Amino acid sequence: MKIANETKVGILAAFAIALLIIGYNFLKGNAIFSSETVLYAKYPRVDGLAVSKPVLINGFQIGRVDKLMLQPDGSILATLKINGKYDIPKNSIAQLESTDLLGSKAIVMALGTDKQFAQEGDTLNANVQQNLMEAVQPVQKKAERIIGKMDSILTSVNSILNPNFQKSVDKSFSSIAATLSSLEATSKKVDNLVGSESSKISGILNNVEAITSNLKSNNQKINGILTNLNTVTDQVAASNFKQTIENANKAVADFQDVANKINSGKGTVGLLINDPRMYDNLNNASKNLDNLIIDLKENPKRYVHFSVFGGGNKEK
Repeated sequence: MKIANETKVGILAAFAIALLIIGYNFLKGNAIFSSETVLYAKYPRVDGLAVSKPVLINGFQIGRVDKLMLQPDGSILATLKINGKYDIPKNSIAQLESTDLLGSKAIVMALGTDKQFAQEGDTLNANVQQNLMEAVQPVQKKAERIIGKMDSILTSVNSILNPNFQKSVDKSFSSIAATLSSLEATSKKVDNLVGSESSKISGILNNVEAITSNLKSNNQKINGILTNLNTVTDQVAASNFKQTIENANKAVADFQDVANKINSGKGTVGLLINDPRMYDNLNNASKNLDNLIIDLKENPKRYVHFSVFGGGNKEK
């Protein structure tokens, strides 16, 4: 049977088209001869994620990202196509992670422990991990602070290496050395003085030790003397206080006796206070004395008479 050229061209064209479709799907990562399970994951942001990015488990690819769709709330819904021969637990987490320093990302499955597996159309739990640059930023800030501190340290070192500063340091060390030499000479003098006067110092220490020993041996006697002295002072204080109280009581009693006598009319003061006749007599005597003085002023010749020449008539 002879095949026409047109038939051969048609068969060849169909084979080329099929091969092109298969190659295109292969390049996109689509599974051609195996079934796939469609799952979903929602992310707040998908920086670095694109269609055809792999879905990995421990670095092994089990699927790919088929679509990315913007939702009304601003989140991104990712359509994942997983090879049908791999079962994914329902509580697994689809983590969006960085795969390189350039910011490319992939979806890494953190498998859960649920006994039930995700079915066609299920939405998995999802989260977004920091990319490598975001994770490095805190380290970068710390490195910048460290570099700033190192710069200040180097500046200080440069100032120390300044010739003028070195001269000042040399002068300081020279002064310290001179001070240490003076201290050494002073300590030698003190050692010589102590050596020459060691016998006197020993005698002084022996005398002090003897005095302290004497005080220690007579401690009981000293305590007795202090106790007796305390007792004597207490008795003196008590006796003086008792005598003072007795004198005060006696003075009060004497005053009370005098007051009683005055109230009873005894004595001159009592008669003066309690006897009205004494008052009347004194009042009359005062009046008579007043009249006498008035008459003396008006008629002095009646009471006093004198003459310069010692003669003359005397009138009675």
